[in-house]
Amino acid sequence: MIKGILHFFSQLFASYSPQANDINTLFLRYLILAGFIIVLVAGLVITAAIRYKSKNREGEPRQVSGNKRLELVWTILPLLAVSFFFILTLQAMGDINTPYTDYGQPDIVIIAHQWWWEMHYPKYHVTIANELHIPVNKKLLMKVESADVIHDWSVPELGRKIDAIPGKPNYMWIQADSIRSYEGSCNEYCGVEHAWMRIKVIAQSQTNFDKWIKHEQEVPPSPQDSAALAGAKLFSTETCSDCHTIAGTDADKSIGPDLTHIASRETLLSGMLPNTRGNLTRWLTDPQKVKPGAHMPNFRMTKTQVNDLVTYLEELK
Repeated sequence: MIKGILHFFSQLFASYSPQANDINTLFLRYLILAGFIIVLVAGLVITAAIRYKSKNREGEPRQVSGNKRLELVWTILPLLAVSFFFILTLQAMGDINTPYTDYGQPDIVIIAHQWWWEMHYPKYHVTIANELHIPVNKKLLMKVESADVIHDWSVPELGRKIDAIPGKPNYMWIQADSIRSYEGSCNEYCGVEHAWMRIKVIAQSQTNFDKWIKHEQEVPPSPQDSAALAGAKLFSTETCSDCHTIAGTDADKSIGPDLTHIASRETLLSGMLPNTRGNLTRWLTDPQKVKPGAHMPNFRMTKTQVNDLVTYLEELK
């Protein structure tokens, strides 16, 4: 338990990007000031309570009409503190919001949906869902927007959060200093499944990122297994292709997540479930039972049909 508590506090202000470090440093300075004020006020209250106890004093206390020196002190010191922290805040805001107008095309475009994240890499012509891959120690410009209601992109260990607003794109920088996965979520209530609109950012070495991009650009091979062939046909006839995209097929819609390489992802349903055959089967059998309110319809397929469709999707690596 003690080890867990120590780990919690060690990670409480952990920073894995320059932006997160700027935010945490500013917060810690505010926290130190707040702690000093708490100690000062508590000390004065305790001192007064002990020194001026009623049993040690008789009659009416001495009346003080004013003390210009004291009034100047408690006016000027707070003013200086507020001014100092105002300047620090402006500096942090400037560091976090480095101008991007002359940068050109964003490296990543994020489109928020109820309740999943669409992610584009314009330079590489790659589209994925929910799991963002980035090269470590590289500053990238993200364009963030929404396809429906207001959402909010937030990955605390990588810095600031930003609103995804319909019709009004916002921009932010993202950078990770360590090779690892970072967890985030939508921080603006956006409907019944808001809690399961999760984010995973996977920071990789440049070499591994390049390999991942190359893999994502590849068209999955055509299914060979009889069940997978039946599943591919079912994907088309059951109108799955009216909402999803699979490269190399006629499915090219973006109402739902891109499924081109769904089998290579770690999770399903915006981080709600591990990407396993059993979980994918549960989802396709009864989407509303797994994620109530999701826009995925229930096609009421037979067990054989679900098995064929799952077999097909599991070949999309």
